[in-house]
Amino acid sequence: MTDLRPYRVIARNTATESANKIHDDEVARQLGFRGGLVPGVDVYAYLAHPPAEAWGLAWLERGTMRARFHQPVYDGGRVDVVPIGPTALELRDDGGATCATAEVAAVADGQREPPRVDDWPRVDQRDDPPPASPETLAPGTALGLAPHGFHADLAGAYLDEVRETLPLYTDEGVAHPAWILRDANYVLSANVRLGPWIHVESIVQHHGLVRDGDVVSARAVVTNQWERKGHRFVELDVIHLAGTRPVARTRHTAIYRPRGA
Repeated sequence: MTDLRPYRVIARNTATESANKIHDDEVARQLGFRGGLVPGVDVYAYLAHPPAEAWGLAWLERGTMRARFHQPVYDGGRVDVVPIGPTALELRDDGGATCATAEVAAVADGQREPPRVDDWPRVDQRDDPPPASPETLAPGTALGLAPHGFHADLAGAYLDEVRETLPLYTDEGVAHPAWILRDANYVLSANVRLGPWIHVESIVQHHGLVRDGDVVSARAVVTNQWERKGHRFVELDVIHLAGTRPVARTRHTAIYRPRGA
């Protein structure tokens, strides 16, 4: 197995115009942060660079990553993704603080068969989302995300946003795994009205590639919802589809109502 290599990147807050105001400097400061947070899915993209570099298409098709976001990453800060073992990574800021960790595998043992799509109810994306609450995000609630396309000739703008320089994506015409993971955010934010909210963890199992022209969508089921230290959390089980073909499964956790929001 090829070793993971360190990776250094200058973080960028790509979501300053997002409806999620946790990425807005003023709102984030009101909640006790130094400024707007770099999106968790972009931090995930930084963490994805070493396994994609090491294992290439094999990892994009069958690999895994469990990423946890411990501390904020801020715009313009230098971050280093550092291997701390054969399959573990830490993302550290320029002060040496560990902001995120990841466990990765080239191929997941015992999980090579794709999940059954019918295990996720097929529901439409809501036209008039209700406010996020313990009732609207009760365990068992099914969520849907409208189909949308992946176009390789337009993907360069996204790769630039997340500072991705690997030729793998442009040479092969495949979607970046963090581009796919964004739909785990969207399937939540498209179906309930949220204030500022924070991505906490994603456990992703890849099952296939998204290629040029594929139409992707997502289905999700709320698996848990709880309060801790004044924050309200939600956990989703998300199936990512290209047409009817599963390409990834994500266990996705977020603070949907931060303390003080």
